[in-house]
Amino acid sequence: MKKKALITGITGQDGSYLAEFLLKKGYEVTGIIRKTSHFYYANISHIQHELNLIQADLLDPVSIREAVQKVMPDEVYNLASQSHPAESFRQPIHTAEITGIGAHRVMDAVLDAAPKAKFYQASSSEMFGWVKEIPQNEETPFNPANPYAAAKLYAHNIARIYRKSYKMFISCGILFNHESPRRGLGFVTQKVTYAAACAKLGIRTSEHLNEEGEPIVKNGKVALGNLEAKRDWGFAGDYVESMWLILQQKEPDDFVVGTGETHTIASLCEEAFSYVGLDWKKYVVVDKRFVRPTETGPLVADYSKAKKVLGWKPKTSFKELVRMLVDAHLARLK
Repeated sequence: MKKKALITGITGQDGSYLAEFLLKKGYEVTGIIRKTSHFYYANISHIQHELNLIQADLLDPVSIREAVQKVMPDEVYNLASQSHPAESFRQPIHTAEITGIGAHRVMDAVLDAAPKAKFYQASSSEMFGWVKEIPQNEETPFNPANPYAAAKLYAHNIARIYRKSYKMFISCGILFNHESPRRGLGFVTQKVTYAAACAKLGIRTSEHLNEEGEPIVKNGKVALGNLEAKRDWGFAGDYVESMWLILQQKEPDDFVVGTGETHTIASLCEEAFSYVGLDWKKYVVVDKRFVRPTETGPLVADYSKAKKVLGWKPKTSFKELVRMLVDAHLARLK
């Protein structure tokens, strides 16, 4: 019999790559989607005919429980969240409801309807916040620096409490920043690589807007926040394999997943614009509106446990990732 997987957040970046991965593994894959006015989902449109989709909402515990009861999954992957740290300052209560309490509702539904299912909780490197040590591993103390990180830490702690209290198989992947062509344009990696593609094609004012409702590229310039912020960036397609591997272990546990390399946003800009033969300093401006009230990091993963126990390591380099993103924007814009 086919293994059954249930994915929340299936239309997002991670959910779509994970769905692809599990289908190739021979799983029967069901995704939870919110009720919307249309049924076209860009990230999963190419595999939609192979998926089962169920309407439910992380704000509604009854709908989640009904979804779990209907599927009776072997594995549950909770990937749904309000996933913009910067946006979490604008919508802190909504972020807490979806990213924190929403995860709790999914765990509760699984405890009630399918307690033997293996459960993956998408935790985040943002939980390390104002970092206590560099690099960060599974033993590094958490110190969240934004509402998103605080909500993720709530879900992470509930996962550990349910694991111990109810003997549930709940594992957490503490994933560092991971990007892809399926990432929303609100993320800095996408803004930068989109701007590089626009510059290459001579687009001085873009059709796509930033979080302030203005063109991402305006008069040939892209506005960014703190250029010295450091992140550990990897490719989402590599990281979903770690999610699956985490649930194939005999015992539930937590794993840090990242590349072990750190890059500034300035170096991201340099890599993206130099790829299209341009000087990034002519196209990038700092706008105080995009500087977070508090800055995280520097975040850099010590993923030695994942390497040793899971046999996992990243396959895509920083340079390859940036070029992949620029190429994807060039193809779309052309």
